[in-house]
Amino acid sequence: MPYILALDQGTTSSRAIVFDQQGAIVAVAQREFEQIFPQPGWVEHNPEEIWSSQISVAIEALSRAQARPRDVAAIGITNQRETAIVWNRETGKPIHNAIVWQDRRTADYCGQLRAQGQEKLIQNKTGLLIDSYFSGTKIAWILDHVEGAHKLAQAGKLAFGTVDSWLVWNLTSGRVHITDISNASRTMLFNIHTCRWDDELLKLLNVPASMMPAVRSSSEVYSEVTTTLGLGSVPIAGIAGDQQASLFGQCCTAPGLAKNTYGTGCFMLQNTGTKAVASSNRLVTTVAWKIGDKTEYALEGSVFVGGAVVQWLRDGLGLIRTSGEVEQLAASVPDNGGVYMVPAFVGLGAPHWDAYARGSIFGLTRGSTAGHLARAALESIAYQVADLLDAMQRDAALPIKEMRVDGGASANEALMQFQADIMNISVVRPEVTETTALGAAYLAGLGVSFWRDAQALAAMPRGERRFEPKMARSQAALLREQWNKALSRAKAWEADAKA
Repeated sequence: MPYILALDQGTTSSRAIVFDQQGAIVAVAQREFEQIFPQPGWVEHNPEEIWSSQISVAIEALSRAQARPRDVAAIGITNQRETAIVWNRETGKPIHNAIVWQDRRTADYCGQLRAQGQEKLIQNKTGLLIDSYFSGTKIAWILDHVEGAHKLAQAGKLAFGTVDSWLVWNLTSGRVHITDISNASRTMLFNIHTCRWDDELLKLLNVPASMMPAVRSSSEVYSEVTTTLGLGSVPIAGIAGDQQASLFGQCCTAPGLAKNTYGTGCFMLQNTGTKAVASSNRLVTTVAWKIGDKTEYALEGSVFVGGAVVQWLRDGLGLIRTSGEVEQLAASVPDNGGVYMVPAFVGLGAPHWDAYARGSIFGLTRGSTAGHLARAALESIAYQVADLLDAMQRDAALPIKEMRVDGGASANEALMQFQADIMNISVVRPEVTETTALGAAYLAGLGVSFWRDAQALAAMPRGERRFEPKMARSQAALLREQWNKALSRAKAWEADAKA
C-alpha cells in the first residue's frame, strides 16, 4: 500500500491529496463550495455540501493517481477548525447550516460573558480568549435559535462536531462520533490541562455533554471507511485541525520552532513542547497534537483575513480576474503610495481581538491607483503577521529565529520578501507548500506505521527557498508606524457607529 490519502477540508474548498512514502504529491483534486452570508458579519456553509465536495474530490484524487482503495495505507483528515455543525443523530441531517469560524454573530454574547467576569475562568481552562471565533458560543446560538433544538439535545438526539467529526461521521455511516484533541481544544469547552470536556464550561454555555464527540489522539486508527463509499475499508488514522497539521507538516516538532500559514486567514503557531504556555499578549494556548501518550502544545495567533483580502480584490472590486494577478498589479507601483488597508472585514483577531473593527483604507489621494490598492492589500497581510510575531516573541521564552511559511499566498515572492523585511527574520518556504495536507498524511502514516516516527519524517529531504531581510530598519519602522496609525482608526468602528 504505497500511498496516504489526505482530506483537507478548508474554508473555501475541499481538497484531497495523495502522497507517496517520500512525502511527495502524487495527485490533487479540489472543489470550491458556496460561501453563505445571511447578514453582515455572518458566514455559513452547507454541511451537506462540505461532505459531498470532500468525498467527491477524494475519489477523484485516487483516480488521478491511478490508485485503488487497496493502494491506500490510511486516510488523514485536516479541517477548518472552529466551524460548528450540529446534526440529528437519528437522521444524520444537520439542523442548521455550519457556522463558520469567521462568523461574528455571537460577538454580543461573548461581550456578556466578559462582563460576567468569565474570561479568566475560560482562559485558565481552555487557553483561549472569549471570542465568537471559537465553537462554543456558535453551538449555544444554534440551540437557542433552532426550534426544538434544546429539547432534542437534552434527549441526547443531537450531535455536535467540528468539520473533522462531521467527515468521520459520514465516512463511517454514522458509526463513529469522535474528534481529535487539537480540534477539541478550539471549542472553548475543552480543558487543555485535564484533556477532557469541561462540565463547568458546558453548563456555562448550556451545552449538554451528550452532544460532544469522544476525544482521541491525533494519530491512531479510529475506524475504517464504510465500503459503500468507493474508498474500500481504508483506515482513518490521523486527524488534526488545519493549523496544527501545518505545524506538524512543517516538521516543527521541537520547542521553539514556528510556522505561519497564509490561507483565507493567517495562522502563526510556535511549538512549546509539553508545556502549555499561558499568553500575556492576547494569543491563545492550544493543543498542538497528541501522539501516543504525549500531548504537546503551541502558542497561536490568528489573523481572520489574510489571503481572503486578495479574493476581495478579485470578487468584490473586480481589480483582478484571478488571484495570481495580484502580484503583477502590486508590482506596477514602486511602493504603496501612502495607502494602507486594514482588512478587518469580520473584525480583528490576535493580538487585537476587536469584533467591532471593520475593513478600512487610509491615505487615498487622486494619485492612488489599482496598483496601490493591490500593494496595500498584500502588505496588510504582512503587517498582521508581524503583529503576531511581536506578541509571540513577548510571550515565549523561546526566540523565533526563522519563520517557516506555507499556504497559497506564500507563493507570492514579493509578499514573502516584504514579510522578511518587516519582521527582520528569515522566512523559509518549503518546496511542497501543501503542508497542512502533508501534516495530516504524516499523522495518519504514523498511525499505521507507514512511517517509523517523527524523526524519520524530519530526515526526509525538503527543498526550500529562503527570504532574508533587506530593508533598512528605519524604513521598516516607519511603515509599521503608519500601519499602527491605520489600525487604531479601524478599531471599534461598528461600536462607534452604533453609539
